[in-house]
Amino acid sequence: MASDYVGHGSKVTLHFALRLEDGEVVDSTFDKQPGELEFGDGTLPGGFESLIQGMKAGERKVFDVAPENGFGMPNPTNVQRFRRNDFPQDLDLLPGMVFSFADAQNAELPGIIKTVAEDEVIVDFNHPLSGHHLQFEVEILEVSSVEAE
Repeated sequence: MASDYVGHGSKVTLHFALRLEDGEVVDSTFDKQPGELEFGDGTLPGGFESLIQGMKAGERKVFDVAPENGFGMPNPTNVQRFRRNDFPQDLDLLPGMVFSFADAQNAELPGIIKTVAEDEVIVDFNHPLSGHHLQFEVEILEVSSVEAE
């Protein structure tokens, strides 16, 4: 039997919008295909998932999300210094540019170039939304039970 409410064991079809403090839209599905997730599968950060728990199909809400419940606060140890010659010399590095690095397990790790000097490049590996108060708008379109395997 399908549960009418979002919670453990439910599959959720939803529209959402994520906005910065100034109202700038970071991401939205309202003008495209809705998203689908299984509650608890890690698709949504825990702070966002807890907000939609208990909602039902047809409900639409707007939540204010503090950094500690969203993408966390920036961690100073995630800002790293590199030698400029660690990068290709013909590459025009600019502040704000996203550059892909490989971590210790060879997984892709994006970093944002913060500053570029003649001999040094500072890269920020914090999530780009860390430290931001966000507005999370969500509309639950459908809630169904995850079928047992």
